[in-house]
Amino acid sequence: MPRVVCIYFPTLPTDRIRRHGEGTVPAEQPLVVISKSGSKRWVSAADTAARKLGLKLGMPASKAQAIVANLTMIDADPAADAAALERLALWALRQYSPVVAVDGVDGIVMDTEGADHLQGGEDLLISGLVNGLRARGLTARAAVADTWGAAHAITRLTSAETTVVPVGGVARAVTGLPIHCLRLPPDTIHGLRVMGVETVGELSAMPRAPLTLRYGPEVGRRLDQLFGRMAEPIEPLRTPELVEAAKNFQEPIGTAKTIAKYVRRLVGELTAKLEERGLGVRRSDLVIHRVDNTRQCIRAGLAKPVRDPARLSKLLCDRIEKIDPGFGIERLVLVAIMAEPLEERQVASSLIEEQVVDVTPLVDILGNRGQRLYRVTPVASDVPERSVKRIGPTADETGATWAAKWPRPSRLLANPERIDVTALLPDQPPAVFTWRGKRRRVKRADGPERIFGEWWIRPREHAAVRDYFVVEDEAGERYWVYRAGDGVDAETGSHLWFLHGVFG
Repeated sequence: MPRVVCIYFPTLPTDRIRRHGEGTVPAEQPLVVISKSGSKRWVSAADTAARKLGLKLGMPASKAQAIVANLTMIDADPAADAAALERLALWALRQYSPVVAVDGVDGIVMDTEGADHLQGGEDLLISGLVNGLRARGLTARAAVADTWGAAHAITRLTSAETTVVPVGGVARAVTGLPIHCLRLPPDTIHGLRVMGVETVGELSAMPRAPLTLRYGPEVGRRLDQLFGRMAEPIEPLRTPELVEAAKNFQEPIGTAKTIAKYVRRLVGELTAKLEERGLGVRRSDLVIHRVDNTRQCIRAGLAKPVRDPARLSKLLCDRIEKIDPGFGIERLVLVAIMAEPLEERQVASSLIEEQVVDVTPLVDILGNRGQRLYRVTPVASDVPERSVKRIGPTADETGATWAAKWPRPSRLLANPERIDVTALLPDQPPAVFTWRGKRRRVKRADGPERIFGEWWIRPREHAAVRDYFVVEDEAGERYWVYRAGDGVDAETGSHLWFLHGVFG
């Protein structure tokens, strides 16, 4: 079942103004946006500081200015707000889902079917999304539900930053919400309230025929969309900058062989258009339009810009089994969501050509199967856990190297594990140690290698030291163990022993 995410920006105009530095507005100073019609001026947007002082949307501008003496008032700019919302939708399109659209004047909506697992699940998806927006100076609330209507209503009528409605739980989540969450015209809402209808539950319990006769089919349509009885497809956002190729079918298609044939044709058209612009694709979306007015999407990402039809076709065709054609597919659209300049390189000519193995095709195949790929690179630090960091599998070399003073284990534990040790202080290696419930007798040992703390990173490490030993047990297994402290002074460490790595 498709899952829909709605993101609501309650203070988008004021956040936009602060982000782009329109005027000098200190962060702690209340800010409101003023709309006007003729001689009438009212508050159309207010930041968090202004709301805490009692200012509300729709309040006359003169009254707001009388309540807050140092209030900053800026004229509304709907065009700039709409442009900012479209930029946010494009950002979400590239980062999270192939199907993203603008939701009214203050939100965006996206279909996350097949994409949430890449973020670790729905909870992590929306919490990471809200936190990422907060880091960019934007206040947002997000909700996941089975329907667009339910997610839209929950984000705007609840105070929670993130809400995940369980599959099949829409009715329980929205029954008590007020009827203005249904996105009905204001005069219809007013008429329903005159009749005494206040909540979605009360409205859904009423006979449908009298409602349709009095207010038209819109009330019933919105109720059906809210509860998932009627589909509400999301029309994906597309801009002139996005390169795409499409194919409409007079007769619906459904077999994997036929789908693969037309996917290859679309890839050929797309790469030809990219070649005209000197671009290569980094992320592409195949949008499948079914005859029942629903959509499915397949996203393929690449490690670097590519314009090779065979390579892109393989990535997409390998995932055709994930497509459910239902009663048939009437349209296929292939879009280059992310495209970058593709530089042509001169091939060197020599008697003996140097063969350079390109691993990016393998990286692309594994990455599109949901595997998280990385490699490690050296970092200038003597502390083992700080001496490496993860980088992308195809990232450029950093140029750093590890110091070759002492051997380092091939497997470094993410966190050193406590071991029980029998050893003579202060500088003798262990004679016996117990790790993960197994007792090991040490036959050979080398060390100590003393590593000092990095006091310029953490002041608490000013006196800290570790003494590392390479030890070998009776079975020939070699381990990297250390004692926290110098074995004499308690300020240098706890004098407990830890296992930090395994050789071989």
